[in-house]
Amino acid sequence: MTTETSSRPAWVTDELIAQWYAWVCQDATPRGPDGQPEDVAAAVAGARTARPEWARLPLRRRADVVLAFHDLLLARQDQVLDLIQWETGKARYHAWQEVAQVATIARHYARRAGHYLAPRHVRGMVPGLTKVKEVRVPKGVVGVISPWNYPLYLGAGDALPALLAGNAVVSKADSQTPLTLLWTRALMAEAGLPDGLWQIVTGSGAVVGTALVDAVDFVCFTGSTATGRAVAERAARRLIGASLELGGKNPLIVREDADVAAAAAGTVVAAFANTGQMCIHIERVYVHEKVYDTFRDELVRATRALELGQAYDYSADVGSLTSPAQLATVAAHVDGAVAKGATVLAGGRARPDIGPLFYEPTVLEGVTAEMDVCGDETFGPVLSLYPYRTDDEAVGLANQGTYGLSASIWSKDTRAADRMAGRIRAGSVNINDGAAAAAGSIEAGMGGMGDSGLGRRHGAEGIRKYTESQTVARQRLMPLGPKPGAAGAVEAFVRRTNGQLALLRKLRVR
Repeated sequence: MTTETSSRPAWVTDELIAQWYAWVCQDATPRGPDGQPEDVAAAVAGARTARPEWARLPLRRRADVVLAFHDLLLARQDQVLDLIQWETGKARYHAWQEVAQVATIARHYARRAGHYLAPRHVRGMVPGLTKVKEVRVPKGVVGVISPWNYPLYLGAGDALPALLAGNAVVSKADSQTPLTLLWTRALMAEAGLPDGLWQIVTGSGAVVGTALVDAVDFVCFTGSTATGRAVAERAARRLIGASLELGGKNPLIVREDADVAAAAAGTVVAAFANTGQMCIHIERVYVHEKVYDTFRDELVRATRALELGQAYDYSADVGSLTSPAQLATVAAHVDGAVAKGATVLAGGRARPDIGPLFYEPTVLEGVTAEMDVCGDETFGPVLSLYPYRTDDEAVGLANQGTYGLSASIWSKDTRAADRMAGRIRAGSVNINDGAAAAAGSIEAGMGGMGDSGLGRRHGAEGIRKYTESQTVARQRLMPLGPKPGAAGAVEAFVRRTNGQLALLRKLRVR
């Protein structure tokens, strides 16, 4: 079932919803179909049937479809912005960020896929006689399991490079936000994507998600670390690959020489964008003791100035949480910390007067290890402040725990910050930015270390992961090895080859 967090947009009729649900691979009802394993099997079978013809198309033809989708997305963005807000409750600007990111991904891979997937010629066993190339071949059918917090960006952004690489895709739409993905699938059809090539299934993760992992040739999953482990284990039993972006408890470091005002403003964005429901958002802030008070006061002022609201316009800075479960987690973390001695500097309470799932952006001080908010992922608009004395201490604090997704360092001495970055266990480290600089740099990979996942989206790996590397070797004029049946041929071949090896070493050839 969908969880609408605000009033339905006036233009979204029951008839439109029924049209979107027609893209689900089963007999769907307008309120959200409860998919079964047989629906997944049918979706994967349909995708396998559609894929060969798509894979035979020249890459430029596949890219034309993606670029057409890019143009339609920008032209129709007000529709999907409304749907994202309706399903998630996020502020419109944060919904627009999804549109911008998907448009950038579409354009980037449509233009660069040929480069990323180009055959690579390498030296063969016998120079001049053995010609070798490595080529990329599609995995086949890719399963994409995307979450509710970024239904467009993570739903479409992972499917686009898979399609461009010549695969078919079966996506599991999150039960809280299916309409955004179904709208996107309809737009891809309008852009020229062949029928059957991108299938959509819906239903519970335990049923539909499990069946999907059991049926596809590669799985791309974004979600919790606990579920990611289960996906990885299930994929490993089938010897298929998996790309996993999982949880995070991301740190931000404010060095003594930082521009405190800029760091505070950046922290507010990194912590409270998307109402804190973002894998790479900041939850822990470590501030040098000499600037701690100044930074704290500036951060609290900026946090209290944020405008909460729900409207289909750009008037609100922060929207609502997406589900009652997420609201309960946020409240439990804050209330539990306060009960054990933490201090609320800003926020700290739900706002049902604005909407049922609103919670104020919250800054905590005096958080200690026995509090859940200290080490567990909150995934909401809550951050905790901690002072530190030295860079070594800051790095040690940032590396606490088992996550390693994203981190941030604020400093005027960017060389020193760069050196610190190399010591922090995180897939991305932003210097003088909270999180967006790395995530928005589509040519660079994005992913985690440790309990934050495996693999990368974006960049070369973001499309190559959907392919297999195949070596094609062609031998000319003479076989590799001694002539069969000739007396003494083996010993002669060995002596000759040994001489060649010594000569190659002398000539410094690889």
